[in-house]
Amino acid sequence: MTKKVLGRVDKVDFPELKLNTIDVKIDTGAYTSAIHCSKIREEHNKLYCIFDSQGHPNFKSEEIVFDTYTYTDVKSSNGHRENRYKIKTKVKFFGKTYKINLTLSTRDDMRFPVLIGRQFLSKKFIVDVDIENQSFNSKIV
Repeated sequence: MTKKVLGRVDKVDFPELKLNTIDVKIDTGAYTSAIHCSKIREEHNKLYCIFDSQGHPNFKSEEIVFDTYTYTDVKSSNGHRENRYKIKTKVKFFGKTYKINLTLSTRDDMRFPVLIGRQFLSKKFIVDVDIENQSFNSKIV
């Protein structure tokens, strides 16, 4: 299988989350992928999430309910460990839909509401830090 080339940032769709043209940072230093979640509540073995960020105009969803989710420990670059919810959903790169695991975190103060980590990138993509928006630009052509 030929690997597609991604740049350091892109814009992608998360169809199951009803989020389109979302700014993502391709982060080869991160193992897991993460998405900003503004409101999370767990009730009766279901996870209720709202994906909303004032700093990112396309990043706004209705409440999404997950029947299946897990918890995972995530270690930040400074060594701090945090236990986060982890969901499974789908993401579109280059017109193709892929399964992705995302941890939920508060990223309101970050430039990008989504980080795409090595776990997802492995065996599918190569990253060239000198380019941007390869997947998004392929939609325009």
